[in-house]
Amino acid sequence: MQINHIDLGNQPVLLAPMEDVTDPAFRLMCKRFGADMVYTEFVSSDALIRFVNKTQEKLTICDEERPVAIQIYGKDTDAMREAARIVEEAHPDVLDINFGCPVKRVAGKGAGAGMLRDIPKMLEITRAVVDAVRIPVTVKTRLGWDDNHKIIVGLAEQLQDCGIAALTIHGRTRAQMYTGEADWTLIGAVKNNPRMHIPIIGNGDITSPERARECFDRYGVDGVMVGRGAIGCPWIFREIKHYLTTGELLPRQPFEWYLEVLREEVLSSVARLDERRGILHIRRHLAATPLFKGIPNFKPTRVAMLRAETVNELFEIMNRIPNEQMTAE
Repeated sequence: MQINHIDLGNQPVLLAPMEDVTDPAFRLMCKRFGADMVYTEFVSSDALIRFVNKTQEKLTICDEERPVAIQIYGKDTDAMREAARIVEEAHPDVLDINFGCPVKRVAGKGAGAGMLRDIPKMLEITRAVVDAVRIPVTVKTRLGWDDNHKIIVGLAEQLQDCGIAALTIHGRTRAQMYTGEADWTLIGAVKNNPRMHIPIIGNGDITSPERARECFDRYGVDGVMVGRGAIGCPWIFREIKHYLTTGELLPRQPFEWYLEVLREEVLSSVARLDERRGILHIRRHLAATPLFKGIPNFKPTRVAMLRAETVNELFEIMNRIPNEQMTAE
């Protein structure tokens, strides 16, 4: 799969842009485990053109994580055009436009998935961003606003006509948020539309190597994007890539190996922020990781981990988990 001149190889697996998740440290870790391309947290165009420091920090990328995309969102054409030019100065490989975020503070104000209710404005913004920069521009969106307005097949053609270099489709409507199952049938319909010639990337419920392979085989997508399945589980890229290459599941590592990866996430988060904020940030990963599923009577340990306020306290709790896990076996 290629996005303009960027060769991502055969059946690439990408890390989805996720707010408060895909910070530089996590992107580098996912890259180390095999992610073919990574995306930043989304960046508000309005905040970017006002030079808000916290937003400017989201433009920080490094060569080790390339190819890397910076994603922007907004509802004003001029602001999106100017934000795109600012992003280009950060030298990402790709600029991605977010037309898919369903949360109320974004979509409710007409940005993100809110644009699915104003297609002329969506297309206007897309054309403006494409014309404003020299780097490849891609779009990430959803099937439509709700079950009565699944418009992605026709919309995909319109976005392609605006000059985008690739399209990522999340297999849910905005109304679904993140509930229910992702519907990949319309993603497949877009890919199999003979008028489409840009790469189509599928997103939604890629939580296992088997599911990744199924989506490639059944729907013919050019790439798959992993979102929530990577939270607390950055090694999923290693597992998926191995399965796609060999057709066999990667043998499980010792429990301590996975626990050490989570410890590394904690330390990276603390190093990037500080102890208090770093631990607060990483709690989402610790709460979501599948590593602890199946350990009986684990709830008190989970609660203790999520209440820990220092690295020492957190690691003392985590160091006791292997004994609990061995008892479970």
